[in-house]
Amino acid sequence: MAKNYRRADMNRACESVFAEYQKELLEEYEIFALDAGYETGRYAEENLFDRLDYYGAAGIDHQILRIQFLTDKGCQSFLEQAARYMETKYGIDIVTDWLGMTTIWGQQEEQADAFQSKDQEKQQELNDLLNANEGQLPAEENPIAHVGGLKNSPILKLVLPRDAVVSEKTLSGENLLENREKNCGFGDFSDVAPGEGTLSTLLFGAYLLEHFSAFTDEEKTGALDYELEYILEGKASDRENLEAVVKKLMLLRFVPNYAYIQTDSGMKAEAEAMALTLCSLLAVPAITAAAAQVILLSWAFGETVMDLRSLLAGNKVPLTKSGDSWQLSLAGLLKLGTEEDAGDGKDIQGGLAYREYLRMLLFLESQSTCAVRSLGIIEQNLRTRHGQSGFRADLCVSRVEFHSEVTLRRGIRYDFPTYYGYR
Repeated sequence: MAKNYRRADMNRACESVFAEYQKELLEEYEIFALDAGYETGRYAEENLFDRLDYYGAAGIDHQILRIQFLTDKGCQSFLEQAARYMETKYGIDIVTDWLGMTTIWGQQEEQADAFQSKDQEKQQELNDLLNANEGQLPAEENPIAHVGGLKNSPILKLVLPRDAVVSEKTLSGENLLENREKNCGFGDFSDVAPGEGTLSTLLFGAYLLEHFSAFTDEEKTGALDYELEYILEGKASDRENLEAVVKKLMLLRFVPNYAYIQTDSGMKAEAEAMALTLCSLLAVPAITAAAAQVILLSWAFGETVMDLRSLLAGNKVPLTKSGDSWQLSLAGLLKLGTEEDAGDGKDIQGGLAYREYLRMLLFLESQSTCAVRSLGIIEQNLRTRHGQSGFRADLCVSRVEFHSEVTLRRGIRYDFPTYYGYR
């Protein structure tokens, strides 16, 4: 009976200690965790032992057998709680529609690098042919030269809506969770931690989309305005993060654009006719054929610019292109980025919005990387919005197991474990 009483004392104390979870973290981000720094920004095991004594476990000697903080093991417990919250709130139907798309996303990422290399190879092939024949293409009405200049211009200036104002918010890099040395727990919790998979990755992506802001959102109140872009890129300023995300989307959108233009006989004929005009003075068929391919690549790049304009203006762009959804004419390509450029990008019915393309990038990015950056943003927001200046995600306990030892009557020593973990 004495053993049962002391176990009950410890269980009650443990439940009470973990009932002191970080309130703002739960209310704003649906995550349970105990701030073991108790708003001081410093962790010590004695903090937990003192609270156990306060709640009725006095007279018991404690030792921590294993402990896990939100940032441990690739932010494992944070990822678990986020995925479980989304599944409990919405069910897995919220992401099942995307399960069939994950293979396509992965293929597009792989093809993006290959297509970028092909662009460079075709351009080099054309240059080599021109040098070998001591010729050059005219500068006027030349989409190849025009697009070459666009590629060297600031990307945001090329794709942002005319009235868009880019946030200039920044964070101090050395204070970001991702960059600083973190407090670490110890011990293995594989016996109580669920496994990961494609479904949990999609659920975590859905959690991020629900709780963090992006460029196209109207309401932005965080330490950074473009939180999802920071989670993807991890740079200290909104501008840098937006620019890096736009460049990634440029590569991903280029893949279906170039894939389609290679199947459209009318567009290929237009490119060949323009190549013939540009190369009329050279009279070398190989140069004309090479120029036609580079024109198609340039045209696909211009269409990708139009896609990004659509997305950043809040419109939708389909994952794959067709003749109906193609936006840019070859004549329009020559006006792109000039004063005559009036193209803002279309809104294509049935397409995907900017946030859905971010869902794709989040899935392709490392989960642990996204998780630690997410917790870094949460840290900054709790500090600025709620005055929690001592809050640190790497001091937040999600699981712990104590080993307790107590002396009963007649000098009998009794020891027992107590586990607690947020679910």
